Amino acid sequence: MITIEDKKFVPFIERNTIETRIAALGQSISQDYEGKKPLLVVVLNGAFMFAAELMKNIHIPCEITFVRVSSYAKTESTGQLTEVLGLKESIRDRHVIIVEDIVDTGLTMNKLLFQLSTQRPGSIQVATLLFKPSALKTPLSVKYVGFEIENRFVVGYGLDYDEQGRNLDAIYVLPENH
Repeated sequence: MITIEDKKFVPFIERNTIETRIAALGQSISQDYEGKKPLLVVVLNGAFMFAAELMKNIHIPCEITFVRVSSYAKTESTGQLTEVLGLKESIRDRHVIIVEDIVDTGLTMNKLLFQLSTQRPGSIQVATLLFKPSALKTPLSVKYVGFEIENRFVVGYGLDYDEQGRNLDAIYVLPENH
């Protein structure tokens, strides 16, 4: 058990399990995008560790860029997308893969997908480390999913609680009886 700020978290997904799954996702992306040189659009801050590990496991030419959006306050998704740092590169006719740490309500991702689609990419897909299908509030297709999890609050491996805990090398969860 670890304590971050005012909350106690318990181990949920171990580092080796995470890295093994990300390697498999990298292999799938490498096969699906052979000859296409995809552009990974990484959503900061949370997806940086996932993106770094994913990039190491993609064995075809690819590029990376970053956007920063926010939709969380403490442990609750606000559903409001605030773009802090925008996309600098042209994505027109590019094969874009949005790399996200976690998809829960889907509201932020749908807004981001809409914003990027107005720039007419050749294709656009989503890769997320964690996916909470039971928390979805809007239809959303996520092609590359590391782990489907129940609707619980998680921290570590880039994910934070009040900006703390991103540096943990595994994923922790609030106990069910918190």
